[in-house]
Amino acid sequence: MAAPSELRMDQLPSDPLLHILSFLGFRDLIHADRLQSGVSWYCLFKQYYNDLGRYLQYYPVLRRAWEQLKSFLQQRCPRMIASLKEGATEAELNDIEAQIGFRLPDDYRCSYRIHNGQKLVIPGLMGSMSLSNHYRSEVLLDVETAAGGFQQRKGMRRCLPLTFCFHTGLSQYMALQPAEGRRMYESFYPCPDQTARDPSVIDMFITGSCFLEWFTSYVNNVVTGEYPIIRDQIFRYVHDKSCVATTGDITVSVSTSFLPELSSVHPPHFFFTYRIRIEMSSSASPEAACQLDSRYWKITTSDGNVEEVQGPGVVGEFPVMTPGKVHEYASCTTFSTPSEYMEGHYTFHRLANKEEVFHVDIPRFHMVCPPFREPAERTLREPYAETPFPDADCEYGERGSDREDADNGDDDGDRDDADERDDDDGGNDGDDFGNLRGINMAALEGAWCPRHI
Repeated sequence: MAAPSELRMDQLPSDPLLHILSFLGFRDLIHADRLQSGVSWYCLFKQYYNDLGRYLQYYPVLRRAWEQLKSFLQQRCPRMIASLKEGATEAELNDIEAQIGFRLPDDYRCSYRIHNGQKLVIPGLMGSMSLSNHYRSEVLLDVETAAGGFQQRKGMRRCLPLTFCFHTGLSQYMALQPAEGRRMYESFYPCPDQTARDPSVIDMFITGSCFLEWFTSYVNNVVTGEYPIIRDQIFRYVHDKSCVATTGDITVSVSTSFLPELSSVHPPHFFFTYRIRIEMSSSASPEAACQLDSRYWKITTSDGNVEEVQGPGVVGEFPVMTPGKVHEYASCTTFSTPSEYMEGHYTFHRLANKEEVFHVDIPRFHMVCPPFREPAERTLREPYAETPFPDADCEYGERGSDREDADNGDDDGDRDDADERDDDDGGNDGDDFGNLRGINMAALEGAWCPRHI
């Protein structure tokens, strides 16, 4: 490869200073000037433009996203800051391309020039989810570890892992070439087709059209508070601001999340969890104190089926509500359709007068799985029988397979999170698995969670 020719002044943009400031922060320039005292701004510009000029389209957006994320984490999840790795060099990224035999997209390279992912620690930067005995926390892989898990096997050809979860073996992948029904550079969760005779047939839950969209949309959800921070971890619950209902002094709000690791396209089995917050206004009178007795659900699937379910308490508890008190709990449900909604009410009685019984509305909330896609070529599937839901009074609670559980969010998945509190409390330090390289993700690809928690 021929050495690059000397960059001449007439080859530079017409307004070099404004141009460089469009993709370099002021702190970058100050930091570089300290390291290279005596170097002229012109020489410094040439150096930076040669080094980062190819990323001009992406650098300002990604740099801003990283700065916003780190500023937020410093306030809410400070232990995650220590897990971030310094940026990779151009030479290191070129070596990775040579190792895997494919070109990395420029937006991915640009982000990894800023931070080369994170150390293999828990909790992961890319979000957590916990329910009963199930726990997921996704690490943003550094480029060397990602290259060690680069896939060339049938069904996952030319796919580079972006994230990894130690507990479930789950990864999000990015397609480096269009193959087997995937589009170039889109990100996805792989989902084995359990009805196909060929075990390499992989369906996909799509999570982004390119790295830039995938990463910046996630950061936006974090820094805007769309994803809640629970015990020093980012939980990927989504709260629709319309999912709030107030009855008298009590307000109920709902957030939801889709769990791809417990879902499948074939057979259709879509797993959702939802988190409910019940709060009594601090301005309520002491005589308004009450206790929850039961719950009622009306469940409507996208194919028009409607079920009504009733049951005592929530997650086996009968919370007492007093002025200013908050009670939160998590539950889960499975459906054979990719979207559905639930609504209902709680039944309470006043502590001062047990004969005074009243309903508190639960707002309608929708659960919609991400877009999914089948591989380009399907093999003959094995016939299967869809498992019927158990009776409504079985151990799973709501709708047979819709169960209510205390939400757990510590590192081993054994934390009780059906709690009463005014704000989130801190967690313990995460486990550090060290600076591992070349993890064999292919060996862990089959470590899927059971279909029912």
